[in-house]
Amino acid sequence: MDNDLAIETQSLRKEYGGFAAVRGLTLQVKRGEVFGFLGPNGAGKTTSIKMLLGLVAPTSGSARLLGKPLTDRSARAQIGFLPEHFRFHDWLTAAEFLRLHGQLYRMDPARLEKRITELLELVALTPFRNQQLRTFSKGMLQRIGLAQALLNDPALVFLDEPTSGLDPVGRRLVRDVIRQLRAQGTTVFLNSHLLSEVEITCDRVAFIKHGEVVRTSSIQALVDGETTVTIRARGFTPQVLSDLSQWGREVRVEGENIILAVSSEEVLPAINQCLVTNGVSVYAILPQRLSLEDLFIQVVGTDGGL
Repeated sequence: MDNDLAIETQSLRKEYGGFAAVRGLTLQVKRGEVFGFLGPNGAGKTTSIKMLLGLVAPTSGSARLLGKPLTDRSARAQIGFLPEHFRFHDWLTAAEFLRLHGQLYRMDPARLEKRITELLELVALTPFRNQQLRTFSKGMLQRIGLAQALLNDPALVFLDEPTSGLDPVGRRLVRDVIRQLRAQGTTVFLNSHLLSEVEITCDRVAFIKHGEVVRTSSIQALVDGETTVTIRARGFTPQVLSDLSQWGREVRVEGENIILAVSSEEVLPAINQCLVTNGVSVYAILPQRLSLEDLFIQVVGTDGGL
């Protein structure tokens, strides 16, 4: 196993009464990267996270966190977790809530109090330090949950829908926190249905379907590698369309438009020269990079939402 990996799984499987919620998860997450975990509802994302956190036992397969087996307590002490569906002690104040969790970590009292102050400032809740959680909005609870996940200065953080219920200001705050974590070398494992957030935040993503990873790639490679070009032109012939196939795939005609998918915008000058040389009147060449949402549909299909 590679010690440069924060997470490594091999054929991790979980069955419930003969039903495979996760069929065979094979995954590698590098230390210090922000990693997105994407898939439709029922794909096995939550079960996978629960297995990695030790909340459910795998039926078969193996996994390591921070170079250690899943059962290693020293590795677990370096992990933070924000669940999607949290139930906090709503009679506690924000500071009391963080203090309780710090005591569970057996943190030094002086360090704990300093850390509480730092984190409340980080998630913009300092004015609400002594306010009970039962008075918090959904977004405020999400932010105090994020503070709780970072309390022990973790080397690896699991964030399950961290921007759920947040307004645009709150989402930007979470993005900024994730960037800070990356800058200090913390590994972030992010499960989110907001693909625009994933596209902005993550270094790499894995697409999971039916409990198996079907594709893993860097965000840059995914987005840069998929560009749709719309060519508005007149006078193209079947031979011209055939010639265009050397640069693109899925060449099709829609009225006076030729549409094709290319690997890079760098091929556009050659495409333009080919069209002009063949007597085609070119009015516009409009490249449009595919969004992560478009790529998600391509990879996992339309059978269910995120």
